[in-house]
Amino acid sequence: MTTEDDISRVKRQELELVLPALDEGVAFYIGAAIRARALAENLSLVVDIRTWDRQLFFSATPGTSFDNAEWVRRKINSVRRFQRASYRLVLERGEAPFPPQSGVDPADYVIAGGGFPLRVPGAGIIGALTISGLPGRSDHGVAVDAICDHLGRNRADYALREV
Repeated sequence: MTTEDDISRVKRQELELVLPALDEGVAFYIGAAIRARALAENLSLVVDIRTWDRQLFFSATPGTSFDNAEWVRRKINSVRRFQRASYRLVLERGEAPFPPQSGVDPADYVIAGGGFPLRVPGAGIIGALTISGLPGRSDHGVAVDAICDHLGRNRADYALREV
């Protein structure tokens, strides 16, 4: 499998993993499930779920720091601006910072996995689920797994290949 295969898989995730609705209850359910997984698997991570106008869920597990919250903020900005998973940006562009001529300030945007666009029918992408604390591909995988679980989808049908 190639990078192009991974890009195709992430695009499929973005298009098919659509939430019927996104509100405080949905955010809490998904966020709490991620936190429970992190604690059970001893994963140090921050999870943030939001619509573009407000944060609906935030949690940090032991071993995280202020830096993780900063990575989350920058990943959210990237998802919002580019309307795609932040890990797709990694696959498409590499992990080098945005060049100065792009007009994208690296203090506010990052190319790193873990930000996933939240789409609802009839509204499009209205927010993001963002993870920080693991390598970017794994951050992305945690987000995708949680959405699959919430939607009752088989994780394996959407997972990226092992590397």
